[in-house]
Amino acid sequence: MVHFVGAGPGAPDLITVRGADLLRKADCVIYAGSLVNPALLESTKPGCEIHNSAIMTLEQVIEVMQKADSEKKDVVRLHTGDASLFGAIREQMDELDRLGIAYDSTPGVSSFCGAAAALSAEYTLPGVSQSLIISRMAGRTPVPPGESLSSLAAHGASMVLFLSSGLLHEVQDELLRGGLSPETPAAIVYKATWPDERVIRCTVGTLAQRGEEEGIRKTALLLIGQFLDPSYERSCLYDPSFTTEFRQAEQPKP
Repeated sequence: MVHFVGAGPGAPDLITVRGADLLRKADCVIYAGSLVNPALLESTKPGCEIHNSAIMTLEQVIEVMQKADSEKKDVVRLHTGDASLFGAIREQMDELDRLGIAYDSTPGVSSFCGAAAALSAEYTLPGVSQSLIISRMAGRTPVPPGESLSSLAAHGASMVLFLSSGLLHEVQDELLRGGLSPETPAAIVYKATWPDERVIRCTVGTLAQRGEEEGIRKTALLLIGQFLDPSYERSCLYDPSFTTEFRQAEQPKP
């Protein structure tokens, strides 16, 4: 069996209980060495094979999985955050389907959740934004037509950008082209939940400048939107004048 496991955003204790259990029992681990905290590998059992996929191709990853499967070994494919976001897992699963190798997937805590925690932020605020756009800036690899950063910015929703901290000037230009004000709140969160986490609050208009000043070029998320502003409306959910399935609205006092 091959187990795809989300390692969480960085801190070793933010892997799920199920993921940690699979990691301890694995005979072979293939981990995303460019992003997964290597401290997680300390929980593997003696004799466990360890492979760093940062220096491997898809074909080499599948070859390791196929060999382990033929030897009746359990494999953990350890991805950063949650594997369903920028994890390139679909192509691995399709190859395993073709080879008749069984697999399952254990979700993880994404770094966009870790970044919000670092900022004490909520992406969905009443009267501000009820949508979250997760995307990236087009770089060496393109984005699909219709998903340019400027077109996404035009929605005015909360945004988190992965894989874009090395393109801060381009990101800033695209966000402004999409209609965002230079004063729109923004933040750069470097290595969310890691011991060397850094939080840089700025605006869309100062995004590139602040990134350069702080030497940010990779391993950071960009957060953009009015959800970072202190102004918002109170939620109806806990409003005493609002009736829910579980609670009647309080009657006004005479």
